[in-house]
Amino acid sequence: MAHFVTRFDFRAPGYSPEERSRQFAVALDQAAYVDTQGHTAITLSEHHGSDDGYLPSPLIVASAFAARTARIPISVAALVVNLYDPIRLAEDVAVLDHVSGGRVTYTIGLGYRPEEYALFGRPWATRARDLEAVVESMFDAWASGRVTPAPLTKPHPVMFYGGGVPAAARRAARLGLHFQPEVADRELKRLYVQECRAHGREPGLVLSPPPGPATVFCATDPDEFWAKYGHHLLADALAYRAWIGDRESHVKDSSTTVDELRVAGGYRVFTPDDLIDACRSGEVRVVTSHPLCGGMPEEPAWESLRLISEVVRPAVV
Repeated sequence: MAHFVTRFDFRAPGYSPEERSRQFAVALDQAAYVDTQGHTAITLSEHHGSDDGYLPSPLIVASAFAARTARIPISVAALVVNLYDPIRLAEDVAVLDHVSGGRVTYTIGLGYRPEEYALFGRPWATRARDLEAVVESMFDAWASGRVTPAPLTKPHPVMFYGGGVPAAARRAARLGLHFQPEVADRELKRLYVQECRAHGREPGLVLSPPPGPATVFCATDPDEFWAKYGHHLLADALAYRAWIGDRESHVKDSSTTVDELRVAGGYRVFTPDDLIDACRSGEVRVVTSHPLCGGMPEEPAWESLRLISEVVRPAVV
């Protein structure tokens, strides 16, 4: 059975304040819609100081989404904890746990942009050690009752650690977190399980990137979609590539033109029938839609989301 995830990051190059405000309003409507359509999860991302408006405040948007939805899990992936005060973060996460009825989960990450650390005046060289101290401070604040209210979820909301190198697997195990590797690497999973047991813990969940495209759209005419809106997908891909550099990531793409991006396959535009076939064959196991990708206009964003929700999903679940 395919899973259906809807992602928002609010990257929109060149948007005016009024356009950006409208984008948030549309996202809230879309979150409420996918909740009623039985989607598996909503995912929010975090970056700072990006001139295209990439979301810097995922906890605020997660709270707004929680207020507009009733059942769908909301994932903050990744939460760059080094950029927060640990006690205030523990408070905010605990309150959001109550606001959402325990529906918000987190993937903790180091971050990979020195510019973000500089923006907050945080040291880059000691970021790994600092992250472990932040996580341990949060856990202690919840366990000791130093922050109130205590989280609804016991002992705390579900938390993963994200990363694509062996040190990330070891850190996830050491901190007692679930693990979300950035790349599909069996060795990373094996190392995480081994390290958990070495620390006397049962291994947690491991969520590796599924096979298939990282971003999916659905349209009755994919050729027309690419011709009209492909530049939004390319803007997204180019921005990520500039940030990621030489690191491996399931969202990395080396394309420089819309035609190259279409051939590369990380961003796919399916007809409804083709997406149904891809889900049934196992080619696509997780349909990750990104309706407002790169400042996508409302009309094609809604068309894609409705085709995925009302035509594709009922045929494959």
